Amino acid sequence: MKHLALLPTLVFAARVVAFPTYASLAGISQRELDAILPTLELREPGLPPGPLEDTSAKLVNDEAHPWQPLRPDDIRGPCPGLNTLASHGYLPRNGVATPAQIINAVQEGFNMENTLAIFVTYAAHLVDGNLITDLLSIGHKTPLTGPDPPAPATVGGLNTHAVFEGDASDDFFGNNHDFNETLFEQFVDFSNRYGGGKYNLTVAAELRFKRIQDSIATNPQFSLVSPRYYTAYAESVFPVNFFVDGRNNDSQLDLDAAREFFQFSRMPEGFFRPNGTRGAEGMDQIFLAHPIQPGGNAGEANSYTLDPTSADFSTFCLLYENFVNITIKGLYPNPTGDLRKALNRNLDFFFQGIDGSGCAQVFPYGQD
Repeated sequence: MKHLALLPTLVFAARVVAFPTYASLAGISQRELDAILPTLELREPGLPPGPLEDTSAKLVNDEAHPWQPLRPDDIRGPCPGLNTLASHGYLPRNGVATPAQIINAVQEGFNMENTLAIFVTYAAHLVDGNLITDLLSIGHKTPLTGPDPPAPATVGGLNTHAVFEGDASDDFFGNNHDFNETLFEQFVDFSNRYGGGKYNLTVAAELRFKRIQDSIATNPQFSLVSPRYYTAYAESVFPVNFFVDGRNNDSQLDLDAAREFFQFSRMPEGFFRPNGTRGAEGMDQIFLAHPIQPGGNAGEANSYTLDPTSADFSTFCLLYENFVNITIKGLYPNPTGDLRKALNRNLDFFFQGIDGSGCAQVFPYGQD
């Protein structure tokens, strides 16, 4: 019995020693933070990169960025774009990067517009990154290494449910990071039915509506509120905006090319990035085809109930305010010292992504 009494202490010590440098500190108890923080090397984050000078279409599957298969310790996650950038070396191939590296990569590889790149990267970093080491994992370790060891934090970046991945996901084709052939075949079916064999905004609208309706009918806990409400629609348009060869520039995604990105994290041979910067263009078209307001099921299937407290597409500043004051504050209720300073610094960077939008910056932890 004496040995069993020591078990919780031993497990706690093992978790602290094994804490990954890229793992999120969100939601960790103060006791664990007190033990973990001294084991991490504080890294001052760099400023968010500015926009590209050259935003023309150009070959990005080039000799300097060849696709390589996964190694045993490489990490991939729910975002096919980031997975592909890592597999081509625009990001570190192990799948762990700084926010600045991610912003540079999505701009260079896919011509993502600078403020959107800043906004989505720091939103992800604040939730799923390590704010002390300034590192973010793009997902979980691949199945090549077996199950992840237990950890007291969200180990993989972009994996927090109902924030960046979540219910009614159609474009990630899996539980949240494993490719699912059945879901991809639905993607192909809808592309054939509504897009003449191509994935476009018309297909995206029908497929998004189908996935939402299926979730309402089958998932008693289905939730579609901010910020997931926004990312659900954004993930539907991103393949149209970023995965279409820039020499075509027609917003029609070839299905063979789609499989390359989604299943193999690989750019098609000779792939050119889009011509000119791209963002979330088309979200309004997808929403207006089948307008659904934020809400969720009330504990049973087919009980979808509107949530008037959630931001929608007409209240963008509320999205920002709720993300900071509810999501981030909820994950980090009482930070102190270096962690509080890192939170404030990264919240400043996050706001740079919407500066000029008319939203007022909020400071949940005061101003240093």
